[in-house]
Amino acid sequence: MSDSPPTMLAGDEVVLLQRLRSGDDAAFAELVQTRGPRLLVVLQRYLPQDQDCQDALQEAFISAFKALARFQGDSSLGTWLHRIAVNCAMMRIRSQKRSRERPIEDYLPKFLADGHRQNPGAAWAITYDTAVADNETRELVRQSIDALPESYRLILLLRDIEERTTEETAELLELSVANVKTRLHRARQALRELLDQHFG
Repeated sequence: MSDSPPTMLAGDEVVLLQRLRSGDDAAFAELVQTRGPRLLVVLQRYLPQDQDCQDALQEAFISAFKALARFQGDSSLGTWLHRIAVNCAMMRIRSQKRSRERPIEDYLPKFLADGHRQNPGAAWAITYDTAVADNETRELVRQSIDALPESYRLILLLRDIEERTTEETAELLELSVANVKTRLHRARQALRELLDQHFG
């Protein structure tokens, strides 16, 4: 039946959604207070300026409020808000004039005529587990991602951090699927090269 609660929503989310749709101001304040900090962390991955993050967060909540009637509950409320926030970040990035960046080729590994790497990095002294547990390592990875040219950084964030599909990433960035695959491969190579300088 159409009146049945959406199956992807938890019980408390169903109640909150009903309150939001009824125009309950306290429910909207609760949504902003409980979901805002997490969404802000997401936006900070994409937008380097704090004011841009705050503006995008406000835009995300306004967009969500306007789209409440169309939300079908085919995902959790948090996932739905997450998608809206990332979309707002993408729109803000596209609207801004990009500063001059180093080309991706500056970050890629160099190869000799025989096909071998010019400066092969040594095996890393860290493991995945130690990298995840170490705040300094996480910050280093974040800074290395931030150093990449924007068009490559965004693809890496969407595919490897946000775990979006190639098709979703292509749609968000208005690129072809083939272009996304090529840039993702180059972004991963460049990130590995940057991290080799620290971990090799």
